[in-house]
Amino acid sequence: MHKFHQSEVVKGFVSSGFVRLLFEYLKQQDIDPVVLLGIPAPEPLDRGLQRYPMQHWRAMLQLASDRLNDPLLGLRLGGNITAAHLGVMGYVFSSGRYLANALLRFKGYSRLVYEAGHLHTSVQGFDFVLTWGEESGRCGALADECSIASFVQFVRNISSKPISATQICFINKAPPDIQPYIDFFGCPVLFEQPVTSIRGGLWHLATRLLQPDEMLLQMLEQLADMMLEELPQASDIEQSVRQSIARLIHDGEPQLEQVAQELNMTPRTLRRRLDEEGLNYRSLLENIRKHLAERYLLDPRLRLSEIAQLLGYSEQSTFNRAFRRWTGQTPHERQQQLLRGHGN
Repeated sequence: MHKFHQSEVVKGFVSSGFVRLLFEYLKQQDIDPVVLLGIPAPEPLDRGLQRYPMQHWRAMLQLASDRLNDPLLGLRLGGNITAAHLGVMGYVFSSGRYLANALLRFKGYSRLVYEAGHLHTSVQGFDFVLTWGEESGRCGALADECSIASFVQFVRNISSKPISATQICFINKAPPDIQPYIDFFGCPVLFEQPVTSIRGGLWHLATRLLQPDEMLLQMLEQLADMMLEELPQASDIEQSVRQSIARLIHDGEPQLEQVAQELNMTPRTLRRRLDEEGLNYRSLLENIRKHLAERYLLDPRLRLSEIAQLLGYSEQSTFNRAFRRWTGQTPHERQQQLLRGHGN
């Protein structure tokens, strides 16, 4: 079985939903995932917002595959994917009316779930084609197979009728036996190809999805847009810290140590870099909370208690006091003002 070397660096991230999927599967096999992987389980209420470096995810899969002596682990994990594993995005993808809507949203928001290479879409003849590039490096067979199997299984889960791809391509070396791949995907599966891709018939785009909920979709898309804007785009330390705080804050008040870990540096280094730019971590946290609070208050469907939770407060009363300190108003007063169209 292929072992990875330190020089084989791969960039990108996976959401905690994939890690949770692996934890669940290992438990089903009577293996303690905490002992095997050496990390705690993802928080049960993290909404799929925690992100794990692709390098770590690849190592987790290799450890699990070796322990189980199962080279098909990626397919087995993908076959167990549900909307709940993908958090907010799982419901965004599955709450439209047609498969075409789901694929468009997937292209726009996929980085929130699985960020490894750019996703390209195209039409070739009577097929639509989804292609993933290698800009972030090669993730390896287990990671690639898990992600593609998860995508295909998720599409099956949300579609109102049976649906299959017409061709799957992997860049990785062919395994000794490709029949399990053909059985899982229900179509020809090619290996050692120039790109990783999924090809499907254009007629599938008109497939209706199960239980569309347009109101839920609108609300979740707004939240997803906010989340997408907060993903890191630059190396600037202030921007990176702000974006890290915004990602972590839904799980409770993020500590400097958590942000440092996400940015792959020690807390001491993070403090030093902030000091060099005259920045204060607490001030950045407060600014992010105020900014997000104003945006959340614009949505009348969000209760104040839910907004408090999204901002990392354990109690609404704590949020109320903080907001009054920032603005001189209670959240309720500010929300009413904004909804009347007289906000500043």
